[in-house]
Amino acid sequence: MTGNASDYLPIVFTIAVAAAFVLFVLFVTHKLGPMRKTKKKLETFECGIEVQGNARIPFSVKYFLVAILFVLFDVEVIFMYPWAVNFRDPDGAGPLHGLGIFGFFEMISFMAVFLVGFYYILKKGALKWED
Repeated sequence: MTGNASDYLPIVFTIAVAAAFVLFVLFVTHKLGPMRKTKKKLETFECGIEVQGNARIPFSVKYFLVAILFVLFDVEVIFMYPWAVNFRDPDGAGPLHGLGIFGFFEMISFMAVFLVGFYYILKKGALKWED
């Protein structure tokens, strides 16, 4: 691999021009834009619906728990996709050719931990809304 610093000059130049453009646009819009602060403009706006009460009302912890569990399990399922893509038989050498037997048992152990966690959540009643 033969390369020197001048090979990266176009990349550095592109990044510098992009950063300068962003800073220029931010500066110009801040200085030239209207700065009228009216009472109507500073009011809270929520999807066109009139404000009702305090926005700081407490939410149920169950809502946040379900949201966090959804993200957690969703990310775990995302880890399964690359495994499934690589788990194929391109040469006809058997079903475990892509990742080998180690990759197969690695996914079995991952799924076991995944299902134990899911069983624990169900037993704790984390997904039940009625209390």
